[in-house]
Amino acid sequence: MNLGKLVFAQVTQHLPLTTFRRCVARYGGGHKVKSFSCLDQYLSMAFAQLTYRESLRDIEACLRAQAGKLYHMGIKTRVSRSTLADANESRDWRIYADFAQSLIAIARRLYAAEPFGVDLKDTVYALDASTIDLCLSVFPWAPFRSTKAAIKLHTLLDLRGNIPSFLHISDGKLHDVNVLDLLLPEPGAFYIMDRGYIDFERLYQLHEAKSFFVTRAKSNLKAQRRYSHPVDRSTGLICDQTIVLTGFYSRQDFDTPLRRVRFKDPTTGKRLVFLTNNFILPAFTITELYRCRWQVELFFKWIKQHLRIKVFFGTSENAVKTQIWIAVSVYVLVAIVKKRLNLSASLYEMLQILSLAMFERIPLHQLLNNIVTDDIQPFSPNQLNLFN
Repeated sequence: MNLGKLVFAQVTQHLPLTTFRRCVARYGGGHKVKSFSCLDQYLSMAFAQLTYRESLRDIEACLRAQAGKLYHMGIKTRVSRSTLADANESRDWRIYADFAQSLIAIARRLYAAEPFGVDLKDTVYALDASTIDLCLSVFPWAPFRSTKAAIKLHTLLDLRGNIPSFLHISDGKLHDVNVLDLLLPEPGAFYIMDRGYIDFERLYQLHEAKSFFVTRAKSNLKAQRRYSHPVDRSTGLICDQTIVLTGFYSRQDFDTPLRRVRFKDPTTGKRLVFLTNNFILPAFTITELYRCRWQVELFFKWIKQHLRIKVFFGTSENAVKTQIWIAVSVYVLVAIVKKRLNLSASLYEMLQILSLAMFERIPLHQLLNNIVTDDIQPFSPNQLNLFN
C-alpha cells in the first residue's frame, strides 16, 4: 500500500536533477563509477546536514538502520563510510559548487520581492568573510598562522531573502579585500562592506561599473570637504558632505568626489562615518543600508550553529569544499521549500522539525504548517534572530 513519500524525498523533489546531471557530466563525476553515484553521495551528505550527523560513522549507522527506506529516499545503493569518504576525496567539488549556484539562482528569483528593512527597489548585497579554525597538522593545505590552519568563507549575501549569491572558499591568509577582484559588479546594485574592504582602486572599479557601495571610513582618511548638505539632526545625522580624497595614493586611485555621512547612533551614542558613491538616496537611508550589513554577520553565525561546517568528514581540500558547498545547497534548498509551500515557519523551525522526521510519510506542508511557534525559543532574548 502506498503511504506517500518520505519527508526526505518530499524535500529533495525540489532539486533540479537535470541540472545536477549536467554538473556531474561537466566535471566527469561519473567516470569509472559503478554503484555509488554522485547523486547518492549528494543525498547522503544532504541527509547528514538535515539530521545533524557528526561523522561518517554516524551517517553510515543511521542509513543502515533504515536500509529498507534508502530506495525511497533516492539513494540507490548501500552507504558505507569508506565509500562516502572516497567519494568526498576524489569527486570534483566543483560539481556541488555549480549545483549550489543553480539553486541560488532559483531561490533569488523566488525572493526577488522580499522586503529587507529598507524601502529600496534596487538589489542590495552585504559582503563579508568568516573564518573557520582548523588544525594545521590535519589541514596543511589551509595555512593561517604559524601554528594553526583556517579557511575563510567569503560571502556576498543578497539581503532579499538572505541568499548567498556569491561564495568563495580560501585559506585563512587571503585578505578580505582581494575578493573584490573576483566579483562581477552588477550595475545599479548596492554593495555594503565594512572598513576591511577599503581599497580605493578596487572601489573605483565598482564605481566605473555603475555600482554603488556603502562602507565605513577609516579614522586616518585624508579628505577635503567640497559641499555640505542640510540634514535632520533629530534622526542622529550630524552632517552630509561631498568630499574629495587628498591622500597621495587614494587621490590617484579614486579621483572623483565621494559622499561622507556622519551619524550618531541614538541608542549607543557611537559616532559612525560612512562613505558612498551614491548622491541620490537620503543620508538617513545610507545609514540604514549599512545597518542591514549585520544580516551577513547573523548569516555566518546561523550556518555555523545549524549546518555541519565546523566538523568535517574529510581532511583534503576537495572533501572540505565538497561538504561546505553541499551544506550551502541544503540551506538554499530549505529556503526554496519554504517559499514554494508558502510556509510561515522560520528556517530554524523547519530544520529542527525536519531533523526528526526524515523517515516519516506525513505530507510536508502538513508537517511544517502545524508548528506552534509560540513555544519555540531558538535564541536567547538578547540575541538577534535572522529568520523571523
